[in-house]
Amino acid sequence: MSADEDALGALADGRRPPWSLFRAELDSVGFRPSKTLGQNFLVDPNAARSIAEDAGLSAGARALEIGAGCGFLSMHLAALGLELLAVEIDARLLAVARRLLVGQGNVRWLHADALAGKHALGPSLVAELPSDGPWHVVSNLPYSISAPLLVLLARLPNPPRTLTVLVQEEVARRLVAGPGEPEWGGLTARLALLYRARQGRGVGAQLFWPRPRVGSRVVHLAFEPLEGVGVVGEEGEDELHAYDALVDTLFQHRRKQLAAALAEPMGGRPNALALLGEAGMDPLARGEGLPPAELLRLSRLAAWRTRLGTRARGTRGNA
Repeated sequence: MSADEDALGALADGRRPPWSLFRAELDSVGFRPSKTLGQNFLVDPNAARSIAEDAGLSAGARALEIGAGCGFLSMHLAALGLELLAVEIDARLLAVARRLLVGQGNVRWLHADALAGKHALGPSLVAELPSDGPWHVVSNLPYSISAPLLVLLARLPNPPRTLTVLVQEEVARRLVAGPGEPEWGGLTARLALLYRARQGRGVGAQLFWPRPRVGSRVVHLAFEPLEGVGVVGEEGEDELHAYDALVDTLFQHRRKQLAAALAEPMGGRPNALALLGEAGMDPLARGEGLPPAELLRLSRLAAWRTRLGTRARGTRGNA
């Protein structure tokens, strides 16, 4: 290696330098993985390459990577010719990633927190996301933020067309669960309104640093909204708000029967029974067993929308 070459730069054949060099660099700058931030780095190059390829994206596609870390997945996404926005919260990690991918003109780096609390994406990230046209997410998501982050991305005015994400096994089971299954919950119900989920490859704990206590799995989410669901404009916002509010209500009391769970937000049990009667739903059923299409139908009723202050579907033009 010449004096001008960076030990952390990609090798001439495109391979990544040994992990030991990166570990030494992180030690030298005082970096320690944060449990709070859910930092577990995928250090196996073959696994990272496989995940990038599993996303099935063509050169020129726009992609977002959240939690770029040292750039180990980023380098494979860049090699595929993607137009990549790589986001990292830790400046020390970002500096290492830049060194690994130096000269890659198809990568934009963003030093930012992807979240502004639990209920909003970080404003600097939102400002960089495409306002129109297809784009995609490919990430080894930080464990601590994977669930809220996925929902927030799915509720963007121009949501990603596909998401290929590496998450904990427990989160993966939730993402692909069906109504009535133990793992089916608010996260799954929200995403299922707009996305079809399927499991991908498993990734063993031994391929990470630090080694997590559980395994991980890739999940693929494809944008396939239920028929008639829109996400654009005020009507789309009202649709999603009404649906999410219903999901919140039912899964906060997932073991309650529908009539009991809806009594408080509807202003009393009689109003809840009237709502369920209009929908033709059994008041003794439980919300955890309702599929997304039934949740959507219930959320579209004028009585539910009135309680939320949102307009019933199809009435906006008559206001």
